[in-house]
Amino acid sequence: MLFRIKEVLDGLALPVYQLRGARPWSAGYYTAKKQAICSAIDSGVFSKKVALPTGLGLRIDERVVEYPWLFAQLPKAPGRVLDAGSALNHRFLIERSPLSEADLTVMTLAPEKRCFWDKSISYVYGDLRKPMFAEASFDVVASISTIEHIGLDNTLLYTADSTKKESNALGFVPAIAEFKRILKPGGLCLVSVPFGKRGVHGWYQIFDQALVMEVVNAFQPAEYEIEYFGYTADGWQRTSPEKISDVEFYDAHAGSELAADSAAAARGVACLRLVA
Repeated sequence: MLFRIKEVLDGLALPVYQLRGARPWSAGYYTAKKQAICSAIDSGVFSKKVALPTGLGLRIDERVVEYPWLFAQLPKAPGRVLDAGSALNHRFLIERSPLSEADLTVMTLAPEKRCFWDKSISYVYGDLRKPMFAEASFDVVASISTIEHIGLDNTLLYTADSTKKESNALGFVPAIAEFKRILKPGGLCLVSVPFGKRGVHGWYQIFDQALVMEVVNAFQPAEYEIEYFGYTADGWQRTSPEKISDVEFYDAHAGSELAADSAAAARGVACLRLVA
């Protein structure tokens, strides 16, 4: 009920958010972000190899491209799906086809404040490097903006477990190998990471091309595809890794002032489609 009240209040704040220049993370931002994501999914543009519309996701964080990209990759009948990291644990996503037709399991470090047991979703808590699932358990593993936290300091936002305060930049590699193990032959692994100027920033890291290839090498896919998206003053657009190799992440938790482009978080994203 508390979350529903917060959503209603955020929706009421939307006109003020827009009048004040659509400042990221201010009141009304969540509603604007959700609307932008749903519009991008419904447009179908992410299922085509074409330029994105000018202004798409302007002043909205990278979920505005990651979620539509993921929905464009999902099979019409997804089967058994693992949300590795709980990025999909939002009602507006789990009620949207084809994810709504999936047998969905969410795995993350610690109990969620909001769960959707009424939708028959299973919640499992633990380390993605040591999942307790049998081999060939899933048809799809989806890990949206999660592996950049694995092996680093997860005590800031995700858990109170002090053993999860780590500093291993390659800590995600065992998790990727596990994704392959628990997928059925021919299964689909969908991974996204912030991309740009490589660096470890305590609780997250930015991937460069070499680190992206570490993901590919750890998974050893039968086939794979990587798509890149970059943020500009005109919104998000498809791009090449070379064009976003030096972009940096805006960390709202660091208390920094917004830059002139009003980027809400990442300025570059790599999205990997890996076939087991």
